Amino acid sequence: MNEARQLAEKICLRLRDAGYQAFLVGGCVRDILLGREPADYDVSTDATPEKVQQLFPRSLAVGAQFGVIIVLEDEREADSPQVEVATFRSDIGYSDGRHPDRVVYTPSAQEDVKRRDFTINALLLDPATGDVLDYVGGRDDLKAKIIRAIGRADDRFQEDKLRMVRAVRFAARFSYAIEAQTFAAIAKLAPKIHQVSPERLRDELTKLLTEGSARLAFELLDETRLLPELLPEVARMKGVEQPPQYHPEGDVWVHTLRMIENLPAGCSPTLSWGVLLHDVGKPPTFTPPSGPDGRIRFDEHAEVGTRIAEDICRRYRFSNDETAQIAALVANHMRFKDVLQMRRPTLKRFVRLEQFGEHLELHRLDCSSSHGHLENYQFVKRFLEETPPEEVRPPRLISGDDLIALGLWPGPQFKSLLEAVEEAQLDGTVTTREAALQLIRERVVDLRGQS
Repeated sequence: MNEARQLAEKICLRLRDAGYQAFLVGGCVRDILLGREPADYDVSTDATPEKVQQLFPRSLAVGAQFGVIIVLEDEREADSPQVEVATFRSDIGYSDGRHPDRVVYTPSAQEDVKRRDFTINALLLDPATGDVLDYVGGRDDLKAKIIRAIGRADDRFQEDKLRMVRAVRFAARFSYAIEAQTFAAIAKLAPKIHQVSPERLRDELTKLLTEGSARLAFELLDETRLLPELLPEVARMKGVEQPPQYHPEGDVWVHTLRMIENLPAGCSPTLSWGVLLHDVGKPPTFTPPSGPDGRIRFDEHAEVGTRIAEDICRRYRFSNDETAQIAALVANHMRFKDVLQMRRPTLKRFVRLEQFGEHLELHRLDCSSSHGHLENYQFVKRFLEETPPEEVRPPRLISGDDLIALGLWPGPQFKSLLEAVEEAQLDGTVTTREAALQLIRERVVDLRGQS
């Protein structure tokens, strides 16, 4: 039993000893019944937030207005287990489409679970006896492999529009079907997804991409009409044909689905978004074949796609670092076709891209999801394995101060001279400080001769 579960059960025991009801609740109960390791643990109780804090001084009132207290094992340790303890309640009104306008505490666990999102997330577990309390048919839906909203699906989604995307995520994660009325409510209310904050949507979409079931998740986003609302740029990939000699698998949408299908659970968020968006520039750059020997073309689709990817990242408020990496993955994904012809200094600069492992993995997925040729991937992989790191990133031999010491004035020529030294280092023709200084002297003589 892990530390988080031990803490959750200890909390339940102390609440019971103090005369209150207390159960494990929600996703952790679902995962326990499915034989999965829960990511976190939640407790539901009829004790008020004030009573919970009295019983657990090491706690945080992060959502006390909604009846939620975070209980910590040890607040001094950043990675200390913590458990969310929520008071049984009914929620009244959702004016902002996310938070209840008012909460009313209730002594009834049965009343409490009615406010939750899906039946499989509304089960209660008594840790003392192992008994499961099910007031909404969640166990039957687990057996039937169904995602079903509690009560009227329209009401649950009006309360929090993000639940529509969460329904897709749970269906994809568990390979479950979305129950018919729940599905219909999502399709009807999909245009209202824009009421959810960009940050919450970004986080949920990232989970769709990184939980190991990205293809199914995006197929469901498409089927529920959420995809054109959330990522119209990706929805436009559908039906965009590609040259069959390079893409026998089909159109841009099918190719992208094949790539995200192979993203493993726990993969990097920036890699997953880079994979999703690497061909986002193809729909606006599509040119049909012209002439008897012509073929479909996507001229400058990497450049166009980079700008689109940056727009998407800004829309969903990614950090500057995340945006830069996702954009770089899109911008550079076509450069792999030239690696066999690259000069050695050019190849070294290429593999010095930040987080180059993500670029290499995107290329592998790109090839294995289309024509299947991995020669360039293997070439770069061997180059990285066989080339010492100091050859790829040689130490700087001279600086601007050295140029000043040679009698040069700071100016535009500084950059070109320093780049010339680095180029010679990458090419292996300059390996010492003395050789670098001699190269500078020769370049200066040439420059003065030209003037």
